Amino acid sequence: MRRSADLRNEIADDPTWWRNAIFYQVYVRSFADSDADGVGDLEGIRGRLGYLELLGVDALWLSPFFRSPMVDHGYDVTDPRDVDPLFGDLAALDRLVADAHAHGMRVTLDLVPNRTSDQHAWFQAALRSAPGSPERGRYVFRDGRGAGGELPPNDWTSMVGGPAWTRLPDGQWFLHLFTPRQPDLNWAHPDVWTDLERTLRFWLDLGIDGFRVDVAHGMAGAVDAPEGAGGLLVAAETPTGSPEDDAPRFDVDGVHEIHRRVRAVLDEYPGRVATGEVRADGGGALPLPDGLHLGFDFRLLATPFDADAAREAIERSLAAASATGRPPTWTLSNHDVGRHVSRYGGGDAGTRRARAMALVELALPGVVYLYNGEELGLPDVDLAGWARQDPIFHGTGGARRGRDGARVPLPWEGEVAPYGFTTGASTWLPMPEDWGRLTAEAQLEDPDSMLSLYRQAIELRRTHPAFEGDEIEWYGAPPGCFAFRRKGGGLICALNTSGGLVPLPPGDVVLGSGPLEDGQLPPDTAVWLV
Repeated sequence: MRRSADLRNEIADDPTWWRNAIFYQVYVRSFADSDADGVGDLEGIRGRLGYLELLGVDALWLSPFFRSPMVDHGYDVTDPRDVDPLFGDLAALDRLVADAHAHGMRVTLDLVPNRTSDQHAWFQAALRSAPGSPERGRYVFRDGRGAGGELPPNDWTSMVGGPAWTRLPDGQWFLHLFTPRQPDLNWAHPDVWTDLERTLRFWLDLGIDGFRVDVAHGMAGAVDAPEGAGGLLVAAETPTGSPEDDAPRFDVDGVHEIHRRVRAVLDEYPGRVATGEVRADGGGALPLPDGLHLGFDFRLLATPFDADAAREAIERSLAAASATGRPPTWTLSNHDVGRHVSRYGGGDAGTRRARAMALVELALPGVVYLYNGEELGLPDVDLAGWARQDPIFHGTGGARRGRDGARVPLPWEGEVAPYGFTTGASTWLPMPEDWGRLTAEAQLEDPDSMLSLYRQAIELRRTHPAFEGDEIEWYGAPPGCFAFRRKGGGLICALNTSGGLVPLPPGDVVLGSGPLEDGQLPPDTAVWLV
């Protein structure tokens, strides 16, 4: 269903459009390939905008497509103000943005402000320069400990495995919280902010609608922290909590000042938005009134399929958002964690639970982030070691499987791989042979599919008056269940994670994640009532 011109104009004219928006994360290399090389690209996205409009999302969040050696699939950037030829060029981005706007959708980019590629001109200049030089000042260089400086400056570990420090032939060490090919920038150096401001304005002037700021809580840090304070970095692919919030590299006082500077730039461009990956679930660098507009909250993502745990996560998220004056944010998956169909048990049970949690998430007030493919019910793929490309897998010698299983290209049509993702012979990650039933084409024709459920839920969320209001209230519910009501609109959402049938709250059913049984709510099911 195409949006009306009135709705497109309303979105375009509302500078706070993002407060109840649905963002759709496009992992660019896995979405759609237009040039048969097996890697998704900008033209591939443009060719699927009709699908995204049909789904009903408000904005796209594109993973990094900047110039890069692709050691970390684009999160190792050599030029943050250009498009890597693997994905297209600036003209292709212009076409994508113009067409997305014509379809009533905004376009936001993934900003990587804390590190560069080791091939970046700055780092190459630092390698050619002496210790203590201005060129090295843009990064975090330190002398080592021990009599000959043979020990790293502290005991910090990398997010992808191994130490967070690498030693150069001249004896100095440089910091990299990710791979050694991604040296960390020094936010105390004025050139770092000057360059980021230039990057922000470059994309905003081209019509980009905002940014997701990668590791936004790490834009300052106590690098000279004492021994023993830095071994808590969480494995990037695990959804269980955020112990890295306790590490001195994150959430120090200087972070908020940098966020204010980012916000001041965006305030010159009405209607633009910055979402910080700030680990809001840990109570860290949450957005301040004059800071980033939104902060990712991973509590619901990190919660098992359990009504009591989910209710606690929702209550804590709502309280944290209220304390900052910002809308709450909700997400169940992204490119850094396993897909929630698999996290909820996989197979039929995982799918039923994922359907139920989709209704819970979309019933809540605030901002929702969907990860491409979740609307198709895609599970993780158990890839062979030879196919895995994630630096987590290689950096740990295979001890950690990494995130590739959640990044397999999307299936669009047909019965055999590559399911319309590319016209080429292969894809950058291999696709399973049993995904024919999960293609967008097959699910669009099935009223009971996951895709049809998402489309119905998003349409109701957008148009039904029962979704008004920014607060919820809880009902009494049987053990293993919960029910809440949207204040102001009256929508009721009930979830059953118990092992038996339970009665429904009063009201008329408008949508269920699965069929009722004898007028009652079955296990692994959620329902909306008005």
